[in-house]
Amino acid sequence: MLDIKFIRENPQIVKTGLQRRNGKSPDLEELLQQEEKRRQSLQESEQLKNKKKSISEKIGKLKRQGKNTSQLMDDVKNINLSIKDLDEKVEALENIIHAKLLGIPNIPDEKTPDGLDESSNRFIREWGDKPNLASQPLNHVELGERLGLIDLKRAAKISGARFAVYKGAGAALIRALINFMIDVHTQENGYEELYPPFLVNERSLQGTGQLPKFGEELFAMKDDPLFLIPTAEVPVTNFHGAEILEEESLPICYTAYTPCFRREAGSYGKDTQGLIRQHQFDKVELVKFSRMEESERELEKLVNDAELILKKLNLHYRVMELCAGDLGFSAAKTYDLEVWLPSQSTYREISSCSNFKDYQARRAKIRCKKKTGGKPEFVHTLNGSGLAAGRLFVAILENYQNSDGTVTVPEVIRPYLQGREVLSAQI
Repeated sequence: MLDIKFIRENPQIVKTGLQRRNGKSPDLEELLQQEEKRRQSLQESEQLKNKKKSISEKIGKLKRQGKNTSQLMDDVKNINLSIKDLDEKVEALENIIHAKLLGIPNIPDEKTPDGLDESSNRFIREWGDKPNLASQPLNHVELGERLGLIDLKRAAKISGARFAVYKGAGAALIRALINFMIDVHTQENGYEELYPPFLVNERSLQGTGQLPKFGEELFAMKDDPLFLIPTAEVPVTNFHGAEILEEESLPICYTAYTPCFRREAGSYGKDTQGLIRQHQFDKVELVKFSRMEESERELEKLVNDAELILKKLNLHYRVMELCAGDLGFSAAKTYDLEVWLPSQSTYREISSCSNFKDYQARRAKIRCKKKTGGKPEFVHTLNGSGLAAGRLFVAILENYQNSDGTVTVPEVIRPYLQGREVLSAQI
C-alpha cells in the first residue's frame, strides 16, 4: 500500500509512476480531497479537545472556589457531541481512504524499464546451452504419458481441466525436485524452512496485495472466511504481520514448499496445455524481510539463489527484467527466470523474483526497530519462486529426453531417486 502522506506530498511522482504501468493518468483528486477532509476534521477535533481541556481546567478551578459552573458544563457536553461527530467522520474517511489505497498498485522502481507489456522487458543475461537433441523433441505431455509419469485424463475425471495426477516415477520425481530445492535453499543459500497453512484469511491476502484486486483468481471456502493460497508468499510474508522486528535480525530469509491454487480465469491458449498453467501446482517459495537500504542488493541475491537451482540441473535459461507495464500489482521491480523448452523452441517463466519495497509491509504492518532508536520503520519485503516444481518437471522432461523416448535423470537428482539414472516406460 502506498503511503497517503507520500501521495499528498508528491502527487505528480505518484501519477507519473502509476502512468508508467498502463499508460493512463490516474485520477487521485477524489482520494486527495477525502484526505484533506480527514485532516481538516482531525484538526478541528484536536482543537475542540484542547478547548475542552482548557474549559475542564477552568471548571475545576471555579468549583474549588465554590462558583457556578453549569454553563461551562453545558459547553463541555456540546463540545463532546461535536468531538464525537468529528471523530466518527474521521474514522469513516479513514476507512474510505484505506479501501481506495488497497486498490492502488505499487509505483515502479525508477530503474524499472518503461514499457506497457512483455515486449519491452529487458534482457539481462543467459546461462548454459540449449540441448542438442538428436531428433524432433517431444513435448512434456507426450513424454509424461508415454512413460507413465502423469495422467491428465484421469485428473480431469477427478477434478476437471487443468489438473494433473503424477504417478509412479513421475510422483517420485516431483517430490524429489521439491526436496532438492528445499535442501539447496536451506543448506547452501541460508534460508530457514517454514511449512505454513494452505488456507489463509482475508487479512493475509490483503497484506500481500491479492485482495481486493484479484479476488476472482482465488478459491474461497464456502462456509468459512478462508481462501486456498495462490502462493506461499501469502502465509510466509504474513508470518510477521503486525510485528516489530529487530533491525539486527534483518535480513530474515524463509523458504517454503506449498501447493498453490489459482483459478487462472483469464488464461487461455497454449499456456494452459499440459502442466504449464494449472489450477493446482507445487512451488518452492523464497521470502525475505530486509532493511530499506539493503533491499536492492537482497533482490539480486534472491535472483542468484533461484538461478542456482537451474545451474545445478544444467538447464539453459535467461533472466529478464520486467518493464513497468508487466509488473505484478504489488511489485516495484521484478526479474523473471525463463527456462528453455525445446518442444516450443521458446522460453517459459519458471520464477518471478520481486522487490515490493515497503508496499506489502505497510499493508501487513511489518516494521523494524532501528538500532539508533526513533520511530519503527516499515521493512522491505521480497519474494521469488525457487522454483515452480511443475514447470521444472516440464523442463527436465523436455531438455533431458533421449532419442529412444526415455528421459535421463539429472545427476544431482539421482540421490533423491535411489540412484535412478533413466526414466523409461518399464520403470
